[in-house]
Amino acid sequence: MDENADPRRNILFLMTDQHRIDSLGCYGNPHAQTPNLDRLAETGTRFDNAFTPTAICTPARASLLTGQSPFRHRLLANSEWNIGYRTELLDGSFTFSQELRERGYNVGLIGKWHVGELATPATYGFDGPYFPGAINPIMHEAYRAYLTEHGLPEFSMTEPVRGTLPGDRPGHLLAARLEMPVEATFEHFLADTAIDLLRKYAADEKPFSLSLHFFGPHLPYVIPDEYYDLIDPEVVELPASFHETFANKPPVQSQYSLYWSSDSFTAAEWRKLIAVYWGYVAMIDYEVGRVLDEMSRLGLDESTAVFFTADHGEFTGAHRLNDKGPAMYDDIYRIPGLLRVPGGVAPNEDDHFVTLTDMTATILDLAGSDTALAVDGGSLAPFTRGEVPEGWREDFVAEFHGHHFHYQQRMLRTTTHKLVVNPESFNELYDLEADPFELTNVYDVPLYDGIRRELCDRLYTQLVERGDDVFARWMAATTDFDVPLKLTARSDYDLVEL
Repeated sequence: MDENADPRRNILFLMTDQHRIDSLGCYGNPHAQTPNLDRLAETGTRFDNAFTPTAICTPARASLLTGQSPFRHRLLANSEWNIGYRTELLDGSFTFSQELRERGYNVGLIGKWHVGELATPATYGFDGPYFPGAINPIMHEAYRAYLTEHGLPEFSMTEPVRGTLPGDRPGHLLAARLEMPVEATFEHFLADTAIDLLRKYAADEKPFSLSLHFFGPHLPYVIPDEYYDLIDPEVVELPASFHETFANKPPVQSQYSLYWSSDSFTAAEWRKLIAVYWGYVAMIDYEVGRVLDEMSRLGLDESTAVFFTADHGEFTGAHRLNDKGPAMYDDIYRIPGLLRVPGGVAPNEDDHFVTLTDMTATILDLAGSDTALAVDGGSLAPFTRGEVPEGWREDFVAEFHGHHFHYQQRMLRTTTHKLVVNPESFNELYDLEADPFELTNVYDVPLYDGIRRELCDRLYTQLVERGDDVFARWMAATTDFDVPLKLTARSDYDLVEL
């Protein structure tokens, strides 16, 4: 390598929305058709314990942008279902995009923007056309102009799939056949747009960071026939938690099942929905491949780090649920985590706990910036070299603040157990070795008293250390554990010596 070459890496950040890891071949699905993402895993590092800090779009994406946990950046709910929380990041919030811009990078974002209502990507230093909202904005003027320019048909779909709500009312749209060729899909449009900006950046002498955020495979799964019918439903195994009874579970979970009409579908219909979901993932993989191929054609492989991840997972029938919501199961908290850094060990697999804020820190590291700016993250670059950073976390804390309504939760996930504290309902404890699909809540089982107290100790201690004070105080008052209370003063009266 030229000793005078710029040591800063280019960054290509690929992100999907609501993406189950078991829809990818590289994570063990033998029926998945994801050759491009599988190749990325084979030539880089696959993180097997990547988790989102919260399984809801806006807070998770804000965490990636800022390197902060949701309780810290305080953007806690999606704007479409805002329930009284902030709708914008705090003034003066750190963002990796502004830091890279200040360090001389071209910084672009193509696709989904779901961080705030008034602020745009340009507010935080990004170039490129963006598209706000939760699902593909098929009526956006830029997309419609693209269809016209390329002689492609207007958007049209058939065979809508909906569940049934109480009173025999039609439920949410979950899937449909798209009466358009692949070249007319919103995903193809986004990939073309990203390729155009990639070419522009490649012609510049500056290093670049380009983020491509797909809206899919977020439901509804509206895709062309060749992907709608790509996967034979007969090969689909229903999730092991499909027969969830919700016994000794927070009642909100069964309410969410009702909200998503989960019991409206037969087992065969669920297999088809899951098959269509996998087809959607395959279609996105095709578009990812087009972008990666163009990067290679431009000669950028040896200078560009490539990330692939998602903001959170999806239920798709697991636990008789759909979408995401106030249930901290791995189905929605575990996310794909692929990272290829030129010169790294490959293929490489790692099972340490990592999260989106670590990816923020990694971007800063690759750009030669201070990783401490991502206050709740640590760089993953050492892992790509086969090294483990000293003092790396041994467990993972996640949080949830509500969707449709306020609902606070905190989770501690270890390699063997999971604790979920639900102030408004039953707490949950799962033995992930005996019960990997989280069907049996053993929080009140005497055999697990020692484990429960240990995990409560660890969660409370970490909440205090992180500064998640209000929830920590609640937990201290309502949960039985052994560590000394670190947050007890609630007013000046508590500070008076008697």
